[in-house]
Formats: sequence, C-alpha cells, structure tokens
Amino acid sequence: MNVDLALGLVTLFGTAAIGMPVAYAIIIGVLVYLGLAGQDLAIAGETMVQRLFDGFLLLAVPLFIVSANIMNAGSISDRLLKFCVALVGRFRGGLGHVNVVASLIFSGMSGSAVADAAGIGKLIIDMMIKSGRYSPGYAAAITAATATIGPIIPPSIPLVLYALVSDTSIAALFLGGIVPGLIMGIVLMSMNAWIAHKRNFGKEEAVPLMQLPGITLNAAPALLMPVILLTCIYSGVTTPTEAAAIAALYALCVSAFLYRTLKFKTLYDVFVDSARSAASVGVVIGASMILMYVVIQENVPQMISDLMAGSDVSPLVFLIIVNLLVLLLGCVLDATVIILVIVPLFIPTCNALGIDLVHFGVLIVVNSMIGLITPPYGILLFVISAVSQIPLKDMIREIWPFLGILVAALFVMILVPDIVLWAPQSLGY
Repeated sequence: MNVDLALGLVTLFGTAAIGMPVAYAIIIGVLVYLGLAGQDLAIAGETMVQRLFDGFLLLAVPLFIVSANIMNAGSISDRLLKFCVALVGRFRGGLGHVNVVASLIFSGMSGSAVADAAGIGKLIIDMMIKSGRYSPGYAAAITAATATIGPIIPPSIPLVLYALVSDTSIAALFLGGIVPGLIMGIVLMSMNAWIAHKRNFGKEEAVPLMQLPGITLNAAPALLMPVILLTCIYSGVTTPTEAAAIAALYALCVSAFLYRTLKFKTLYDVFVDSARSAASVGVVIGASMILMYVVIQENVPQMISDLMAGSDVSPLVFLIIVNLLVLLLGCVLDATVIILVIVPLFIPTCNALGIDLVHFGVLIVVNSMIGLITPPYGILLFVISAVSQIPLKDMIREIWPFLGILVAALFVMILVPDIVLWAPQSLGY
C-alpha cells in the first residue's frame, strides 16, 4: 500500500471515528488521496455524477422508498395487521407471530427494514403492549428482529445496490432471497413460540372463521402488490426499475382512490420524507463510487484475490471468514456502506474461487440485516427505540435469542447454497 492511499484511509477512518457521517468521511478521504497523488480533485465529482447518472437500476431505490412511505401513510398497514391477527393471532404468543407474518407480507412491498420498523412496526408494538401480555422490551425486540426480513424477500433495496456493484442479475437475486426470507420468518416464529410457552404468554381471541374471507378481501389490494411486482419482473414485461415505479403508483392508487385514506397534505409529507431518505442513500452511493475508483486504481480487489489464491483458501472457509467480518462490521456500519464499500473488494475473489455471486450477495444482505439489530450500534434498535419511546437497554436485554437464531440460520445458508440458489436455478437463472 502506497503512502497516498494510506493517508487517505487514515483520514477516512479518522473523520468517521470523530462522528462525521461515513459518506462525507469517504469523500474527504478520497480528496486527500487525490491531492497527495497529484491528481485532479475534479475527478471525484466527475466520477460521482457519471456513475449515478449511468445507474438506471438506482432509480428503483427512491421508488421503493416512496411506495413504502405511501403504505405507511395510508391504511394499508392497518388492514394487513388485521389480516395477520385473524390468521395467526389465535396461537400462544399470537401477537408475536402476527409481528413476523406482517413483516413477511410487508417485506414484499417496501424492500426496506427501516420502513418496515418505522411503519407497521410501531403499530404492532402498540398492539402488543396494550394487550398486557408482553413487556415493552420484548415487543420492541421482536419487532426489530422481524424487520430484518424486509430487505431479504423481494423487492429489496440492499439487493438492488448489490446488483449494482457486482453486475449480477437483479431478478436472480430477488428469487434467491425468497427462501432465505421465509426461513428467517420460520425461525423467528419458532423462537417466539418457545419463549411464549416458557413465559406462558396468553392467546388472542380467535377471529371466527366466517369473518376470515371478509378480512382477507379487505386486505386483498395490499396483498396483491408483491404478486403484481414480481409478475412484472419475471414475465419480462418490465425491468426491476420500471416495476418499482409500478409499485409506487399502485400503492398511491390503492391508498388515495380505493381506501381513500391519503390526503394531499399527507402525500406532500410522504414525498418530502422520501426525497430526504433517497438523498441520504444517494450521498452514500455517490461516495462509494468515488472510493471504488480509488480502490480499483490501486488494484486492491486483485491484491485480495491473489492473497486468497496464494493462501489456498477453500470457498467455504472464504465465505465463513467474509461473513464473520461482515457480522463484526455490521455492529458499527450501515448495511448500505458495507454493500457499496466493503463487498466489492471480495467480488474478484468470489469469481476466482467459483463462488456463485447470487449466493454470496444474499448471504451478505442477510448478514447486513442481522447487523442492524446487533448491539450496541444496530441502527434498527435506535429506530425502534425512537418511534416507540422504549428504552434501548430494555430492547437489548430481549434481542439476544432472536439474534442468535438468525445467526444460526445464516450459517445454515452458508453451508447449504441450494437454500439460496434453488429458486433462481429452477427458473433458469
């Protein structure tokens, strides 16, 4: 490593360590590198603008953000919750099961863990606390854990970003996330059932079966959204980005015209919040593009690939090492930063070792989502604490069983690639 790159990295990590947002720290670190290397500082701005404007796939990110915010602002989330309560609320620990099933359904619409947690998560936490059967800490912890499913089942903003940096088929990645997402839901429901039995949580009042068709019909427009989205993508009618636009339009039409719960003032607030969220993601993406310019120019990915090849590391050992690294980084870094900045360093090594990039990508996204609930800096823990006003320490006390079962599920996915690859390979990807 040359001196210019070393000083640039010291600047990057130093500014991040004193609390500067990671995107700005990256930009400053790159500018220091360019200045010391005698290169034109304008390269940073030129690279950022070119990569952002060339990335048609990136348009899917703000569109998925808009669709999720529209669903939170409308009554779609409420109707989905009523459907989930009717479906699984009758079992012991019923509202915990409702939490998981709601996240599984909502994940097929939002693509964002934070949108899941801040939207439908707040509603289910209030329901669990008001029932008197669950402590605030437990309600918040299981909500944070289930929100990790959001970006695994398609659509998925992190998988879109991974497709951008790895040049992998987004359709194959979306298919690859379906079975792992369902597995995460199953293991979380199993853990909730075990804790409910151990603590003797009560059951919710069973909804009469005669009412179930009416409740299902009431939620049907919302339940159809993931079906429409995936049909558009896999039928070849639209690209993933165009499907994201259809999802946003569908959410708007359902909320504003069918359910009639979305007013102009609310819609304005939705667009403003979505623009802010999209801009914050865009800054990170732009900064990562500049950093990747430097990393590629210094041939860092190839150096890592040569090092791994020279060490005669097996694909399984490599996957375990990288996933352990991402687990540790996930405690302190946002998933977007990990996917855009860290993961591209390992893509050449994956190619050299014959590791399927769809398998690798889904593992990384699952891993990054687990990082969102890993104490002490898991972002979802702070989001849930902020929207529910539940102390962070109460959540951390209850999160460990869910964190442990998700890590166990991740390692099963590492050992059995077919869990990820079965769906895309079955459809010819």
